[in-house]
Amino acid sequence: MTLRPGVRLGVDVGRARVGVARCDPHAMLATPVETVPRDDESGADLRRIVELANELEAIEIVVGHPLSMSGQATASTEDAVAFAGRLAAASAAPVRLVDERLSTVSAHSALRSAGKRTKQHRPVVDQVAAVIILQHALDAERAAPNPPGTVVAPNEGR
Repeated sequence: MTLRPGVRLGVDVGRARVGVARCDPHAMLATPVETVPRDDESGADLRRIVELANELEAIEIVVGHPLSMSGQATASTEDAVAFAGRLAAASAAPVRLVDERLSTVSAHSALRSAGKRTKQHRPVVDQVAAVIILQHALDAERAAPNPPGTVVAPNEGR
């Protein structure tokens, strides 16, 4: 399967911060971009992500869909789905929810392996989780006939 060409953004939605990653135009490798402070009141977080998507001419925004290991909804699921719906309403690029099981755990593990102390993780762990989510989506698309996850309708989960 050939990947659709084009930059994609990966988003890890947290209660305090949103990690953002991107891939190259050939959709081979995900890299960190920035951590955006969560701001449900003013919507500054959504505006920043849309701004990044526009600057990078992203063809799609991939948002992590937090599920339990058994595939059930978690405390974070509703929040991430609602965020993705608001993002879909604000962005010209389509938004897709992709399973993110263990992305944050994997991010912490990767940072520990890189010699970072737990205290040093906070500023970058969300970006690393976003990289893991996006890379997983790219790898899954390479292996299957269709892009992974589900397309989010604007305002879904409000």
